[in-house]
Amino acid sequence: MTHPYWRLLRLDKPIGILLLLWPTLWGLWLAAGGPPPIHILLIFTAGVVLMRSAGCAINDYADRDFDAHVERTRQRPLATGEISRKEALLLAGGLALLSFLMILPLDRLVILLSFPALFLAASYPFTKRFFAIPQAYLGIAFGFGIPMAYAAVRGEVPAEAWLLLLANIFWAVAYDTEYAMVDRADDLEIGIRTSAITFGRFDIAAVALCYAATLALLGYVGAQAGLGPAFHLGMAAAAAVALYHLWLIRARDRAACFKAFLHNTWFGFALFAGMAIDLSL
Repeated sequence: MTHPYWRLLRLDKPIGILLLLWPTLWGLWLAAGGPPPIHILLIFTAGVVLMRSAGCAINDYADRDFDAHVERTRQRPLATGEISRKEALLLAGGLALLSFLMILPLDRLVILLSFPALFLAASYPFTKRFFAIPQAYLGIAFGFGIPMAYAAVRGEVPAEAWLLLLANIFWAVAYDTEYAMVDRADDLEIGIRTSAITFGRFDIAAVALCYAATLALLGYVGAQAGLGPAFHLGMAAAAAVALYHLWLIRARDRAACFKAFLHNTWFGFALFAGMAIDLSL
């Protein structure tokens, strides 16, 4: 078995890194009108890995009293006692500090935006106690790299950056509802709130509407940016991926819902590939 720290930071499960990386890359490429400066790309890519890892440590600290009662999470190192609460907090703090030090050479606006970004990452795990749809909060936290990307490249955050962030919120609600459908029975028993519980029997319809909203917003941003055929092909591919996910979750089978969640990296990749190719042409 891998080291407990490795598992705490979910470095053995890169899907979270990818779901955080794709919207960040959307922002970087659209802000730059093509490939961004290499030093900015490297800083943001490393920052994605560091902050996602820190977020996982905070998440497990927040859920330490719940994870042992959920089938999918009962082997997490905090739930099993392999790692102490103090160790988890120190790891999270160290990773966040390292991420902050990396952005110091960038525009001052990036540094200012890093404070709400840190607050969002640290507070998200606790929203499952009182927010009906904490997945929307996750979408803000996972998408905050978008306005930071615009700030790094352009020194400002235009309206299109906030529209991209809104698109990411809808996408996060879609994929994290699929994830929450896996744990719905356990979450009902222990009293955690999720979108899968809030949407109830309308969960699949809600996922479909969220995918549609994501694509509509990204389509609008792409049109405003003058993107053409390659971007439209990427949009079509992403729409096909979304339809596949809806087919997977149609029976609400736990394994199929988890498969749909993991497959979302291809939705984000299709959109990024369309943007990147179109901008390169």
